[in-house]
Amino acid sequence: MSTIEIQKELIEKIRSTYDESVLEEVYKILELNTENFDKIVLTDFQKSKIDAGLKDMEDGNFISHEEANKQIEEWLKK
Repeated sequence: MSTIEIQKELIEKIRSTYDESVLEEVYKILELNTENFDKIVLTDFQKSKIDAGLKDMEDGNFISHEEANKQIEEWLKK
């Protein structure tokens, strides 16, 4: 599908949608594409926490997403 075809399809879907929450989400997505983002300035504390997390990963001190979900499920059953 060409860019023009995608645009036409999107325009038609937007025109036929009356769900305000859907329209707001589409608007947000399209705004992300056009906004100029400012740099995020981190504090020294935030930087140190990020560095500590990266070091934990390098040292193998982490669990997989699946394992975390499993542990959460087990905890919720208690």
